[in-house]
Amino acid sequence: MSSPQTGPGSEQQRGETQQAEQQAQAPEQQKQWAMTSAPETAALSGWTAFAGSLILLVGIFNVIDGLTAMFRADYYIVGAGQLLVFNFAAWGVIWLVLGVLQVATGVGCMYDKTWARTTGIVLAALGAIGHLAFLAAFPLWSLLVIALSVLVIYGLVVPSRPTAA
Repeated sequence: MSSPQTGPGSEQQRGETQQAEQQAQAPEQQKQWAMTSAPETAALSGWTAFAGSLILLVGIFNVIDGLTAMFRADYYIVGAGQLLVFNFAAWGVIWLVLGVLQVATGVGCMYDKTWARTTGIVLAALGAIGHLAFLAAFPLWSLLVIALSVLVIYGLVVPSRPTAA
């Protein structure tokens, strides 16, 4: 039987050379691997979280307003004939729909969705305008919701900055 060749051009020597090259590169590859950073995830900015929770709260207020207007119209200060526009049943439906949309948008803002920021600005503006028209029926509540709507708009318009953990 013949033994394998162990000269300079043998397979065994080429294999050992390749293995030595890989071991020489290994620390460099490990260093490169250790130096790579994890993909950056966009952290939820404080203003977006604030505006999202606030629009969620305003949405719940509007749902309560809507249910109250539909089922207990005598709760408000003025009669249905003294409202600026519509009657209490119509306002109840408006507040209920607007409130449900605002709650959904608030949840979207908490997950930092772009569509939620845009929709939240529009819904907050509509809510503020609606409460301006509803001011005669429930003045303090309407002023409170208008002020909260302005805060929501501000919180959604402020550009989010990356936060450091």
